[in-house]
Amino acid sequence: MDGLLSGKVAVITGAGSGVGRAAVKLWTGHGARVIAADINLATAEETVALSGAPQGAARAVRCDVSDPDSVGSAVAFAVETFGRLDVMYNNAGITVMPVPGKGLRKLVDAPLDEMKRVEDVNINGVIYGCQAAIRRFAAQGRGGAIVNTASVAGLIGYGGVLYGATKGAVVNLTRSLALEVAEDGIRVNSVCPAGMLTHYSGMDPDSEHKDRILEGMGKAHPLGRAIEPADTAAAAMFLASELASNITGVNLPVDGGLSAGKKVGG
Repeated sequence: MDGLLSGKVAVITGAGSGVGRAAVKLWTGHGARVIAADINLATAEETVALSGAPQGAARAVRCDVSDPDSVGSAVAFAVETFGRLDVMYNNAGITVMPVPGKGLRKLVDAPLDEMKRVEDVNINGVIYGCQAAIRRFAAQGRGGAIVNTASVAGLIGYGGVLYGATKGAVVNLTRSLALEVAEDGIRVNSVCPAGMLTHYSGMDPDSEHKDRILEGMGKAHPLGRAIEPADTAAAAMFLASELASNITGVNLPVDGGLSAGKKVGG
């Protein structure tokens, strides 16, 4: 099958829902062979079943990104299954759960165990994914692409404090690592989405209030609509593809213009 990722092998973390699920569907439709990795194996398997991927083009694996051995095993599974690794998409992410009926939890009220878990997944999980990918790329010779899911919250003050801090870490990790591995032909970029209706923050994409929620999200963005998981998956696919072969160290906003600044006047 011809497509932007034809012949490429990718590991996508957080593939059980949201952006990860959208990426498995989109990327396999563009010719990639994909390992759908998620801490919940059942949801990863559901993603594969729902993806419409050609027979054998997508496989599910359990992966806890906060455990470096688990991440390494997911990469090894990709090599065992498809023979190589070309793209590592470090997409998995979580946040401190909001207070029911009150919205975002203030930093001073964040439970310590939740804080540590968010840091382990959002920062260390990306680091472990990058390490595992770089080691595999080195074993294969030269080249490879890493894409991270950061957030507009890593570019501007937006959303929860701890979440924004972890995504800010991903933004600068992306820049710094891109410089470190450039001589090896490895590209490192991130996508930075704004508000999306996904399960990660405790919201329900299938809620009866979905249209109202999306309308509210859209009002925060100059283009007037909420960001869809497929929007982010498409931007990540571009960065993973050969169309972006001379692009590295970029944190690409997928935010409907939110991070561009404040619109003045009508």
